[in-house]
Amino acid sequence: MYGLHQDVHHFNSFDNVRSLPLLLSQSNIRTGIIGKKHVGPQAVYPFDFQHTEENSSILQVGRNITRIKLLVRQFLRTKDDRPFFLYVAFHDPHRCGHSQPQYGVFCEKFGNGESGMGWIPDWKPQYYTPEEVKVPYFIPDTPAARADLAAQYTTVSRLDQGIGLILNELHDAGFENNTLVIYSSDNGIPFPNGRTNLYWSGTAEPMLVSSPEHLQRWGEVSSSYVSLLDITPTVLDWFSVPYPSYSIFGKDKVFLTGKSLLPALVSEQPWYTVYGSQNHHEVTMYYPMRSLYYQQYHLIQNLNFKMPFPIDQDFYVSPTFQDLLNRTQAQQPTHWFKTLHQYYYRERWELYDRSADPSEIRNLAMDPKFKLLFESLKTQILQWQWDTYDPWVCAPDGVFEAKLNPQCRPLFNGL
Repeated sequence: MYGLHQDVHHFNSFDNVRSLPLLLSQSNIRTGIIGKKHVGPQAVYPFDFQHTEENSSILQVGRNITRIKLLVRQFLRTKDDRPFFLYVAFHDPHRCGHSQPQYGVFCEKFGNGESGMGWIPDWKPQYYTPEEVKVPYFIPDTPAARADLAAQYTTVSRLDQGIGLILNELHDAGFENNTLVIYSSDNGIPFPNGRTNLYWSGTAEPMLVSSPEHLQRWGEVSSSYVSLLDITPTVLDWFSVPYPSYSIFGKDKVFLTGKSLLPALVSEQPWYTVYGSQNHHEVTMYYPMRSLYYQQYHLIQNLNFKMPFPIDQDFYVSPTFQDLLNRTQAQQPTHWFKTLHQYYYRERWELYDRSADPSEIRNLAMDPKFKLLFESLKTQILQWQWDTYDPWVCAPDGVFEAKLNPQCRPLFNGL
């Protein structure tokens, strides 16, 4: 669970949000969380069993896969006949060099047995050379980036091994054949054009679902669009827990915008549309964006397009970005598919045909050939904003007047 709850960011949900762990607890379902929990307040996100960085004296609880394994074992073997929901949130492969200097410069050294690194008994470190890594299209192909990727892949392998340990615990506790397992991530890789962006490289995430009750599609790959918003309705559907009728601001009813994924475990679903939203990653990184994937097309609206795209602190100190800065300043080749200036300064609207342009390089928003499609997708995003009570629905060229008859009042600011 991530919501910039830590440090100066202090993100909190509205106090009367009916969260997934709250609804499950109210339905006599035992809940647990291990690892990362960056969201609050506690009353909105209660768990019966909690071992996170918020209440654990064990540093890096989300990276120590042996510690996680033992906590999972403790949860699963507690004598309790209630159904359970267990949320395990690894810190890997998130960067940690700048915030945890006692573990060395790179996260991949934590727990490997070297001096000062500690030891994770269940972890068998897998190291990669810069020469053997495959560099994604959206990352500069430089020695610095290759070394950075090699380090990232080592932390990914620790995550992979940790997941294997959890699945073994599920098997040993006798729950393998009656438990729904979902694996996903919260954002794209922390490299240029990745995390904090709404480009495909910043939003494409793994989504693996395994159900012992849905054998029809075991081992199959779905092409349907899904998102993290679908996890809550899927879990509620699995437990047959209805979503309650309630309001937050005293008028409009709250509703889930996601959908249950269980039908897709039976047969392929006609899900061709998915929306995306970002306001800020850190509190100082205000850059609101909205996006829509429709079939092979991807539309992005950059609401603060007049300002430079902000950079989060741990990405800034990364070897890849520092190398990109240095090369740009020295006017040397960056071996990147765009310039740093293009990365900072973006058009208000970006439209890409991912079937013909998977790297999202050619912006078709102003192309006359795509005018009708562009206007149609803009209308869909706007309607989605109204449907979800998006406070940015009128930005950047209007002011949202919410009382009585909600409407956009023009600013006449030339946008």
